[in-house]
Amino acid sequence: MSEAKKKKAFVLRVNPGMMEAIEQWAQDEFRSVNGQIEWILNEALRKSGRKKK
Repeated sequence: MSEAKKKKAFVLRVNPGMMEAIEQWAQDEFRSVNGQIEWILNEALRKSGRKKK
């Protein structure tokens, strides 16, 4: 099964200011907003030592 089919969808509610900041950051990094949020979460997990390899 491809990785895209393994992904789980969920609703995330953020305040408008946070969303604007994420949208701008994603644009700066040439990513989609979804891709940027996934990258942020992966980095947080990696830095905290909680990401499985």
